[in-house]
Amino acid sequence: MVLPMLTVFGRLALALWLAAMLASTALAEQKVQPEPRDIAVATRILPPLVVEQKDNLSGFSIELWNAIAARLKLKTNYAPAPDVRALLEEVRSGKAEIGVAAISITAAREVEFEFSQPILNAGLQIMIRGGGRDGDASPLWDLLGLLFSKTSLVWLGVALLLLLIPSHIVWLLERRHPSGIVPTSSYIPGIFYAMFWSAATLATQAENQPRQWLARVVAVFWMFTGIVFVALYTAQLAATLTVQQIQGGINGPDDLAGRKVATTRGSTAANIVRELRATVVEVSRIDEAYQALQNREVDAVVFDSPVLLYYAANEGKGRVHMVGTPFRKEDYGIIFRPGNPLRRQVNATLLQLREDGTYQQIYDKWFTSR
Repeated sequence: MVLPMLTVFGRLALALWLAAMLASTALAEQKVQPEPRDIAVATRILPPLVVEQKDNLSGFSIELWNAIAARLKLKTNYAPAPDVRALLEEVRSGKAEIGVAAISITAAREVEFEFSQPILNAGLQIMIRGGGRDGDASPLWDLLGLLFSKTSLVWLGVALLLLLIPSHIVWLLERRHPSGIVPTSSYIPGIFYAMFWSAATLATQAENQPRQWLARVVAVFWMFTGIVFVALYTAQLAATLTVQQIQGGINGPDDLAGRKVATTRGSTAANIVRELRATVVEVSRIDEAYQALQNREVDAVVFDSPVLLYYAANEGKGRVHMVGTPFRKEDYGIIFRPGNPLRRQVNATLLQLREDGTYQQIYDKWFTSR
């Protein structure tokens, strides 16, 4: 009787011991699980990489970082900056631990920062006004531009100077002739009669000719001069028009020389546009560059291809269009201060996201046409 009782108590004790062991193991596992660590992340609004929707941020870069942060048990506190220069300063000063947006990986930035593996392949591209190729052309605008071009104004100035010489000669010789083309001997308005005759002879052929014999010699010489002048002016105007037809449009980077081009302040695009000998108009936000283009304050916008393509396909559809192909390849990365141990963890997680298809799902959401 005693032995069975001991066996029962032994089994009960064993069960209690096993339960205690399981409870302590579960408690230990709970203690091992760390609490999510807060991390300050500098970013900037730049659709479709970073999109502001009410009080929340979304976009390709934001969703990719959120996926990384979830796997690394990080709680993100985003701090939007006005431009890339301010974003870099946030990371440089330590106010933000990392930077996530559309940050190009460049040799200059590698000197004072460290980058993750590339998160997106991109490049610079050109955007101009109009819904399609030559969609912004206006015959009236082109005509006015040609008439008031530097070439036309120079030739007009030369013509006015030339008019003064025969006008004064004819006025001096014809003012006292009883049937001359200048009906008064007074300088005013007599000189205006002479200038009208001189202009008419230069442009076409005056109806009346001088009566005084020396004035007629001047008239013959002036008619010959007029023929030469009109021929030269016509040839120059035709050449100018031809050049405008060939080079007037912007079809690639080589056409930006001498043009006003908008881009964001402190960006790699600003330096590249200067190298192309264009006049750079730097703005704080890319939205301001779009507005400057629509207001005809600039001739083109040069910026990151994914950003411009997104705008051209959405808000700017029918009002702007892209020209050429990306002409300066760049990769985007996540930026860290030197020596940050988080960089290795982020790179490892990026590889995991690519391998399990999560990266492709986020990419397709923001860049694949539906």
